Amino acid sequence: MRVWAIANQKGGVGKTTTCIALAGLLAEAGKRVVVVDLDPHGSMTSYFGHNPDQLENSCYDLFLNKGHVPEGLPRQLLLPTSDERISLLPSSTALATLERQSPGQSGLGLVIAKSLAQLWQDFDYALIDSPPLLGVLMVNALAASQQLVIPVQTEFLAVKGLERMVSTLEMINRSRKQPLPYSIIPTLFDRRTQASMATMRTLRDGYPEHIWQGYIPVDTRLRDASRAGQTPSAFDPKCRSVLAYRALLKHLLAQQLQTQVA
Repeated sequence: MRVWAIANQKGGVGKTTTCIALAGLLAEAGKRVVVVDLDPHGSMTSYFGHNPDQLENSCYDLFLNKGHVPEGLPRQLLLPTSDERISLLPSSTALATLERQSPGQSGLGLVIAKSLAQLWQDFDYALIDSPPLLGVLMVNALAASQQLVIPVQTEFLAVKGLERMVSTLEMINRSRKQPLPYSIIPTLFDRRTQASMATMRTLRDGYPEHIWQGYIPVDTRLRDASRAGQTPSAFDPKCRSVLAYRALLKHLLAQQLQTQVA
């Protein structure tokens, strides 16, 4: 199984949409995918028709045993989605309490890595939707992943979030055996606006080795797919945002191959 984390220390940049779009395209290619919702807001859980405010069991259960993950628990938590090849490890609002509980507890940073280890033979890919705050949940996402996707809305404040994210990554990499490779993905791009054009130049000038040369455009079809609870590629396979995500997936798979060879 390959594990990708989708993260940025700013909300509203397209993390959840990117996670679901990539999962849908991987499923379309015949891959078995588990999507992990670590955001207490539960946007991805809601996307697939499950209410994070009412779920009795969620990813929160994985953190209740002082860093130990009981055998079989991750599999018991899996929920179905609109695509038979995609399973969901759901979020719940209880995840928001973890930050208050985590001080003094050792071993919580590897809970998701241990959980995915139990699902290793069941899925080809795990995609983790991370919350926009540095804390135990984001640390779990980064510690478990082999590749990081950083969506960045093409506007000024999102660049500040990227700077914080890269600093966090540098901190995390000091405790990893190998640095975590990452790709910066420009999202919500609108070439008609000066803000989008200026931010794109800033991203390409500031992060030439890590930025994907394409972009995800503003596209109302993504919102329509969300309303229908379907992955974007299942809802409208020919819309411009899905075409962009197809190009992004091709880029990420090529990067994955380079990492494996290295």
